[in-house]
Amino acid sequence: MSQEPMTAVLGRAAAVGPFFSVRTSAGAPRDQGFLPLAELYGQGVSPALRNRLETVATRLGTAEARVAASLVHQGLAGRLWSIALGPAVLAGRVPDLSSDALWWHPERSAPDDLWLPSPSPSLSPSPSPLPLPPVEDLASRLRAAVLRDHLVPLHHAISATTAISPKVLWGNAASALVGTLRVLHGWCRSTGHGEAAERAVALTASLLNATPLRDCGTLDPNVPAFSRRSCCLYYRVPGGGLCGDCVLRRT
Repeated sequence: MSQEPMTAVLGRAAAVGPFFSVRTSAGAPRDQGFLPLAELYGQGVSPALRNRLETVATRLGTAEARVAASLVHQGLAGRLWSIALGPAVLAGRVPDLSSDALWWHPERSAPDDLWLPSPSPSLSPSPSPLPLPPVEDLASRLRAAVLRDHLVPLHHAISATTAISPKVLWGNAASALVGTLRVLHGWCRSTGHGEAAERAVALTASLLNATPLRDCGTLDPNVPAFSRRSCCLYYRVPGGGLCGDCVLRRT
C-alpha cells in the first residue's frame, strides 16, 4: 500500500476532476466562511441546513421543499463519494473524513466547497509499503467514512426538515456513487490505469451490495451504468428533465 502522505494521495485523486478535489492546506476555515459538516447535520435541525435548502430552492426556482432537499442531498453525496473513492481506488487509502474534521462552504461549488486541513488516513499506515488492501477491506472503510459519518446523519437531518421518501434519498446516494464511478473509471481507462478502473467497479459493486444501498438499483459493471429504482425529482425543477439512470425512463 502506498505510504505517501495523505495530502499527496488527495492531490493525485484531484487530477480526476473538480469533484475529486478537496483543499488540504492548513488554516482557519471558519474565518473564511466554512463550517464543519457536523454542524450541517448534527443534533437537531441546524440553521445551516435550513439555509442551504432555502437557497437551493430559490436557485432552482422551485417551491417544492422535497425537490430542493433531494438535490442538496445528491450533490453533497457526490462530493463525499468522490473524495473518498478516488484515494481508495488510486492508492488503497481512505482519508479520515469525520464530520468535525471536514469543512464545507455553503456558497461555493466544487472544487472550492470542501476543506480538509491536515488530512490523515482513516487507519494509520504501516511503516513499510504493503500491497493494496482487499476490496472488502476498502469497502468497509468507505462505508464508515461516507455512509456512517456523513450520509446517515445527513439522511436523518433532511428527513427532519422535509417530507421526503427514504427511498429517494438512498437512491440518490447510490446514484451519486455510480456517477463517481463513471468519472473515475473513464479517467483510469484513459490514463492507462486499467487495474484501478477494475478496482473502482469492484468497490462500487461491494458498496451497492450492502445496506443501505442494496436494492436501490442495478449496476451494469461492463459499462459501467446504473438503473435506479427511484427518482431524484429533478424533472420537477422548471426546465428540468430525467436523469440517465432514472426509474421514470423505464416506466
